[in-house]
Amino acid sequence: MAQMSIPPIDPRSGFSKSNSTFYSKRKPIALPSNESLDVTTFISSRAHHGRIAFIDASSGRHLTFSDVWSAVDSVSSSLSAMGVRKGHVVLLLSPNSIFFPIVCLSVISLGAVITTTNPLNTTQEIAKQIADSKPFLAFTTPQLVPKIAPSNLPIVLIGEEKLIGTAKIVTTLEEMMKEKPSESRVKERVTQNDTATLLYSSGTTGASKGVISSHKNLIAMVQTVLSRFDSEGGTQVFICTVPMFHIYGLVAFATGLLASGSTVVVLSRFEMDEMFLSIGKYRVTDLPLVPPIIVAMVNGADQIRRKYNFGSLKSVLCGGAPLSREVIEGFVEKYPTVDILQGYGLTESTGIGASTDSLEESRRYGTAGLLSPNFEAKIVDPDSGEALPVNRTGELWLRGPTIMKGYFSNAEATASTLDSAGWLRTGDLCYIDEDGFIFVVDRLKELIKYKGYQVPPAELEALLLTHPEIADAAVIPFPDREVGQYPMAYVVRKNGSNLSESAVMDFVAKQVAPYKRIRRVSFIASVPKNASGKILRKDLIKLATSKL
Repeated sequence: MAQMSIPPIDPRSGFSKSNSTFYSKRKPIALPSNESLDVTTFISSRAHHGRIAFIDASSGRHLTFSDVWSAVDSVSSSLSAMGVRKGHVVLLLSPNSIFFPIVCLSVISLGAVITTTNPLNTTQEIAKQIADSKPFLAFTTPQLVPKIAPSNLPIVLIGEEKLIGTAKIVTTLEEMMKEKPSESRVKERVTQNDTATLLYSSGTTGASKGVISSHKNLIAMVQTVLSRFDSEGGTQVFICTVPMFHIYGLVAFATGLLASGSTVVVLSRFEMDEMFLSIGKYRVTDLPLVPPIIVAMVNGADQIRRKYNFGSLKSVLCGGAPLSREVIEGFVEKYPTVDILQGYGLTESTGIGASTDSLEESRRYGTAGLLSPNFEAKIVDPDSGEALPVNRTGELWLRGPTIMKGYFSNAEATASTLDSAGWLRTGDLCYIDEDGFIFVVDRLKELIKYKGYQVPPAELEALLLTHPEIADAAVIPFPDREVGQYPMAYVVRKNGSNLSESAVMDFVAKQVAPYKRIRRVSFIASVPKNASGKILRKDLIKLATSKL
């Protein structure tokens, strides 16, 4: 992106009146000009002082950087011998493991495309992704083979070969890693514009779609990660608590951090106890989390600090949803030596968009952060299409080097999300303040339309969470013939509370405009959320409307 040609901008907000565009205030990142470059080569060629790349938290088994690159060389050579070529799709169905990165880097080094899926998905959901992406072969663990066996795909097993059955198991990853790289293998030219990953977006606002990300997108992501986590002051040790099949886990922890020489401790599944024990055992410096875990750390701080050693921990990185003043200050009070940083991104933006890079920035309560390096933003009125100035709320549009190429085999969805000038419509209602900080108000498609008025559920949820007897809450649109929709709240009461429906409605009614009042309440044991902590509103809408 040509940063040199930008028009005059306000240095405080980053806003340019001449084209109603906000520009990143972060120092620009350098992007390689060599077109014939794949992301695996880019990462492996970075100089650093790191020695251990990945550690398995439960067994202690580790891979050094030379182990990783030797394995990638062997596995890519084996894949080539098996007929994998540029443009072929390879499916990876696995929990987090120290071998996950090896599969990803090997596949994309050939110009082939990696597609990942959630191990919790049903056989039918996985079959749908297989039908859409048409993989050449699949990597999976023995326990997960039954989920892809019906597809009749050739399977490479990750782990011990214990399976003899109906599945087409062609070899194991272990065997491939032992192979000596072939000098005569087919080496096709891979360019930065070629597709590297095909990740399916969560589908919380519609049917799940394959997001096409290029090598260029991933290289820009790696550069952004490096600019944020500069480890000149010694090796950083991260715990990968997020799923590697998810954009953040895949591009940051399975690939990007390799370029910095950092060590990544891998939890095969998320367990609080194992995570806390690993912090002390492996001298972890940086811990990525979603908001519910941070809330749990604040609430249980006294017991947690007595039981575990957090002496090495320097920062907690939070994504999924902005943190409130209460959570940030509660965390700072309980863990005074640990900085709290936040990030905002989408699968469609390769996990990049905005971030807070210091505790001071995070104390701009409720913010998603400043625009990422080399990024531009517009705030667009959803009704008029007009680009808005500072402190006005509209849909956030993003443009930058990590924005996807489009949706796989879905021209209609691509055209409605990505315009011809490269702007990504995020579907998030936001405003940008006078200092350039982005605030997410709500999801555009989740707005409740009451008699033509727009009611943001997140605003009512934040209000409900201030009630002393409410532990958690979610607000959804409830259909009504007369008014269109009205706000309905699902509420989790704190232990021992006998809070009534009418008390909840009265509490909100005293503090909001009449059209924002909650007109229906249901009590629930817990609010359903996805892996990154976002409320699964469509599940609650289905629950509420199933009784109609």
